Amino acid sequence: METTGYCVTMIAMHVLSAAEMQACDRATTERFGIPSIDLMRAASSAVAAFARREFPHARRITVLCGTGNNGGDGMMAAWLLAEAGLDVTTLLLGAPEKLKGDAAVAWSELTQPMRGRVHVVASAAELAAHEDALAADLIVDALLGTGFKPPMKGLALAALEWMRKSTAPVLAVDLPSGWPSDETAATFTGPVFPADAVVTFTAPKPAHVFGSLTRRWDQPVVVVPIGSPDAAIASDLGIDWAGSSIELVRTPRLATANKGNFGHVLVVGGTFGSAGGKAGAPAMAALAALRAGAGLVTVAVPAPALPVVASFAPELMTWPLAATAEGQIAANNLDAKELTQLAAGKTVLAIGPGLGQGTETVKFTTGLLAATKMPAVVDADGINILATKPVLLAKLAKGRTLVLTPHPGEMARLIGSTAAGVQTDRLKAAREFARRFGVTLVLKGARTLVAHPDGRVAVNTSGNPGMAKGGSGDVLTGLIAGLLAQFPEDAARAVEAAVYLHGLAADIAVRETDEHTLLATDSLARLAQTFRSEHHRIAAGGPNGYVWLQGHCRR
Repeated sequence: METTGYCVTMIAMHVLSAAEMQACDRATTERFGIPSIDLMRAASSAVAAFARREFPHARRITVLCGTGNNGGDGMMAAWLLAEAGLDVTTLLLGAPEKLKGDAAVAWSELTQPMRGRVHVVASAAELAAHEDALAADLIVDALLGTGFKPPMKGLALAALEWMRKSTAPVLAVDLPSGWPSDETAATFTGPVFPADAVVTFTAPKPAHVFGSLTRRWDQPVVVVPIGSPDAAIASDLGIDWAGSSIELVRTPRLATANKGNFGHVLVVGGTFGSAGGKAGAPAMAALAALRAGAGLVTVAVPAPALPVVASFAPELMTWPLAATAEGQIAANNLDAKELTQLAAGKTVLAIGPGLGQGTETVKFTTGLLAATKMPAVVDADGINILATKPVLLAKLAKGRTLVLTPHPGEMARLIGSTAAGVQTDRLKAAREFARRFGVTLVLKGARTLVAHPDGRVAVNTSGNPGMAKGGSGDVLTGLIAGLLAQFPEDAARAVEAAVYLHGLAADIAVRETDEHTLLATDSLARLAQTFRSEHHRIAAGGPNGYVWLQGHCRR
C-alpha cells in the first residue's frame, strides 16, 4: 500500500497452532515440492548456528534427543556442532528402531561415521550412567516438540529430574520439552524443561508469544524461516505477532514529504489545582507523538497547567482550556466556536492522560468525542468515563478508528469484572470486547494484546518489568496517536507497531539503566535507536536470519 509521505510494504507474522504447523509442513512438501529432509537440515543448521552465536564460550555440549522429528533436528545440530570442533555428547532417549523418516536419516548421518560421543538411553535407570554429560557448558533440549501433548511421562520425565543436577544453560529446540505449543497462558503447571533460549521454526506457536518460556524475561526466543513458502503458512487462529508491524515505520519517507503529510495530533488531558497536579501525563503523551513522527502536536490542557506542559519541549504547541475551580477541564470548553477552533486542522485525538473525572470534565470528554470524527485514542480517565457509558461508547466507534488502551483494572471496569477475572483469559476478554464495540483495544500488561474489531488479535512480546511505572501508559498513548496520524489508512498496523516500539525502546533503555530505575521518558530517549534497530531481524545461521520475539541479540 502507499500512503502520503511513505511507500509501505508489510507481511504479518501469523501464529499457528500445532495442527496448523503440521499442515504447513505437509503443504511445503506436497504442494511446493520442498523435501521435508531439507526443512530438517535448515532447522538444525539454525539451531547449531544459534548455539555458537549466543553461547560462544560453550565448548562442551550435550544434546538430548527424542525419537520424533524434534529429536532429528537435535541429531543434525549435534552433527554440525561436532563438525565445528566442539566436544559434543548426544543422548538418544529411546530405541533407534523407533526412528522413522527424516529422524532415521538424521540418526544415520550422526552415527555413520560417529560424530562426537553418541549414547542410547533405553530406561530411566540408564541415565545415571551418563551424569558426566551434565557437566556440559550447554545442554540442547530436543526431546519433545510441537506435536507433544501433556502430560510428560516415562523417559522424558526421568530426564527432567536427571537434568536438574546440571547448572548448564539450556537451549530448547522448538519449545522447552513438556510445554504444550497451543497453550495461551503465561505459565504451565505441568512438568516442563527449563530453558535459557528457544529456537523455533517458520512461525511462532501460541506458547511462543504468550508463554514465559525462559527462566528470565530477557532471554531469547527466536523464530527462523526454514524454507516454507508464505502461501503454506496459513492459520485460522486470528493471532499475529505485533512486532511484524514495525515494517510500517522502516521505509524511508519520500523526499517530497512535508509536515502536513504526517498528521496533526491533539492531546487533551491534565489537571492542575486542588484536583491534583497531572500536567506531566499529557506532556509525555504529546512528546511521544512528536517522537513517533507526527508532523504537528498540540496539547490542550487546563490553563493553569499550560506552563508546565510548554516547558517540556519547544516543539509542542499548546492550547489553554478553561478550568474548573479544582483545576480540571471545564464543560464550557464545549462552546461551538471554541470547539471548532480546537479541532481545526487536527487529524488524531488522544484524550485521557491526567484528565480527572470531575462532573464538568466528564461532560467535556463525552462531548468532544461525540462532536469529532477523527481517529481517537482514549486512555486513563477517558476510559473510566466511557466505562460508565457503554451505549455512547458503541456510538462513538461507528465510522471512525477508536482505540482504547486499558490496563487490567480499567479493562475490568469496561466489562464489569475484576482485574483477576480479566487476567484469567486476557485473549478472550480483549477479543470479545473489540468485536462487540467495534473498537481497537490495547490490553496492556505483560504480553500486551491489540484486539481489532474483526476479531484478529496481535500479541506483543517486547517490553520488560521496568515499564511498571507511572508514565508508561501516557507514552504509549502518544506513540499510538503519532503513528495513527501518519498511517490513517492502516490503523491496525499503526497501533501494533506503536505497542511493539514502546516495549522495544524500554528493552533498549533497560540495558543502559536497570529494571528498577527505568523511567517512561528513558524509553522516549531511546526511540531513535528503536526505529533503526534490526533487533527483530538478525541475519545469522542462514540467509533468512532470525526473528527475535524476545531477548537481546549478541552483535
